[in-house]
Amino acid sequence: MAPQDIASLSINTIRTLAADVVQKANSGHPGAPMGMAPIAHVLFTRHFKSNPKNSQWFNRDRFVLSNGHACALQYILLHLLGYKLSMDDLKQFRQVSSNTPGHPENHHTDGIEVTTGPLGQGIGNAVGIAAAEAHLAATFNRPGYDVVDNHTYCFVGDGCLQEGVASEAASLAGHLQLGKLTVLYDDNHISIDGDTNLGFTEDVLKRFESYGWHTQRVADGDHDLEGISKAIEAARAVTDKPSIVAIRTTIGYGAKKAGTAGVHGSPLGEEGVAALKKSFGFDPNQKFHVPEEVYKAYHEVATRGQALEAEWDTLIEKYTQAHPDLAKDFQRRLAGKLPDGWKEALPRYQPGDKALATRKYSEIALSALANVVPELAGGSADLTASNLTLWPGAVDFQPPSTGLGNYAGRYFRFGVREHGMAAMLNGMAAYGGIIPFGATFLNFIEYAMGAVRLSALSNFRVLYIMTHDSIGLGEDGPTHQPIEALAALRATPNMLVLRPADGNETTGAYIAAMENATRPAVLSLSRQNLPNLQGSSVEKTLQGAYVLQDEADAQIVLVATGSEVSICVDTAKLLKEKHSLPVRVVSMPSMELFNEQAVTYKQSVFPRGLPVVSVEVLSTVCWGKYAHASIGLDRFGLSGPAPEVYHKLGFYPEAIAEKARKVVDYYKGKEVPYLMHRPFE
Repeated sequence: MAPQDIASLSINTIRTLAADVVQKANSGHPGAPMGMAPIAHVLFTRHFKSNPKNSQWFNRDRFVLSNGHACALQYILLHLLGYKLSMDDLKQFRQVSSNTPGHPENHHTDGIEVTTGPLGQGIGNAVGIAAAEAHLAATFNRPGYDVVDNHTYCFVGDGCLQEGVASEAASLAGHLQLGKLTVLYDDNHISIDGDTNLGFTEDVLKRFESYGWHTQRVADGDHDLEGISKAIEAARAVTDKPSIVAIRTTIGYGAKKAGTAGVHGSPLGEEGVAALKKSFGFDPNQKFHVPEEVYKAYHEVATRGQALEAEWDTLIEKYTQAHPDLAKDFQRRLAGKLPDGWKEALPRYQPGDKALATRKYSEIALSALANVVPELAGGSADLTASNLTLWPGAVDFQPPSTGLGNYAGRYFRFGVREHGMAAMLNGMAAYGGIIPFGATFLNFIEYAMGAVRLSALSNFRVLYIMTHDSIGLGEDGPTHQPIEALAALRATPNMLVLRPADGNETTGAYIAAMENATRPAVLSLSRQNLPNLQGSSVEKTLQGAYVLQDEADAQIVLVATGSEVSICVDTAKLLKEKHSLPVRVVSMPSMELFNEQAVTYKQSVFPRGLPVVSVEVLSTVCWGKYAHASIGLDRFGLSGPAPEVYHKLGFYPEAIAEKARKVVDYYKGKEVPYLMHRPFE
């Protein structure tokens, strides 16, 4: 190998490893890792603060790879720095059950902060991470004790910056003046279709300047290591604006197809890999080779990180002595432990209590939680007065210079940015010490689904407070009335969906959401008032479904969620008084929680021999697991006053009773099939 300085040797090692990794897998994206190798080397060897021997050290800098297809680059860096990622792991890139899957997953690989892949999500996550850092720093730091003090770095590509979610998050980041966020933009002018001049010719830096960002440009990202380093230093020096640095690179630098779309997402081929290595002075016959000098240089970086953590540990010891109460709460939050007695603060209701919308019951519960769970933080996508998410005494999370609040504030004004909001919530959850929530109308969670899905995939406890959950919102009409939203959410793995029927079930829904630390929860809440029901229970809500009202000789089960439970109670009364037909009424606030109960319990709720009819003013998809017949909506809604819309679409006792009687008549003299495909069978 020809002599090379350690920086060049390290960068070329990254490039050749990226080519080997993708070639062995015969799958992946070598171009971005090869082109971004100089940026990555400079960032991680000169500026980034971390301890690879303890990837969860809290005061580490955070890194987000928004252009997640370039994950071979991140895996290589983790390996070189000494994280729990071996050379054998690199050789198993994109293979089943490996530690190096096709796109980064936060809980899967040591050192990965967030799950990225869908473009634009990562920059949204990074904004949330930076916001979380600013909040916890303002909450816990005291003069001489900066126990929370880290920067957030994010790599992005052209594709990330074309996705709308990136614009939403970047706009809010500029308003929030998140000065510890630095985005390094791989400005290589190439996307899958070819040169970006085919459809992306805007001046990106002018756009970000208009958002309130500090902007810089490095003309030669292939060679100008000092320019890259100075740009990062300059970004860190600007404390009242987030920073973006556009760095012109050559995708697939060193490959025969460098600078073209041909090197974006395809292996170089054995000949191409050999030629690449030869051009960099490496032995073309050696695969997965790392010179000892490179390992040594990167391990020195890791040693530096261990020393930084040791310094922080000493600071924490002194902080604990100087500010014991703050330190105790800080450590509790980092450990993910909820405060003692938090459940007791939540309200409970009696049947005679005033009927309220479940969004109002939610406001009462959220206000109670906010007073006893200081890590609960979040807000609304410009629907605060409708979502009812602002608790008494809440302070806005705002830059102090605006006079609108401060960074210790816990209420976020996300603006009309549902997708950006959800991506930020994921970043806040990833950072730690915060339980984030976001709110909008249920119908508009569909704007955010790309990020909501990643909440579930990432095992993040994020609370999605979704109000106006049905045709009950009335006059806004079918454009705002969610029909299919809950079906989509229920179909999402690791998602907890809760549609409470009254005050007690709303309290139970919040308990479930708070206690499920490894999955997001969607609270589906009504606009219209709902009575507090006889037989409803906070504890039974946690079982997902339960018998609300019963008759010893019931001939049919009516099962419902949310606003339709009280209609089923009225229907049962009508059927018994007018038709002498006894009914069991089951409330099912959460299918997911019910599916997790013991088989004997599930069978006690839905016993053999009784036909089941589900009632929900939403899509009937998913109800086939539990019901022999479903009364729902497989069409869009209507505009008009809520009671009239409900009546027009057949959601009133007389109409439901008629359908229930038809089901009973149908099964007379027949064996009622037990739904063997139910997940609880």
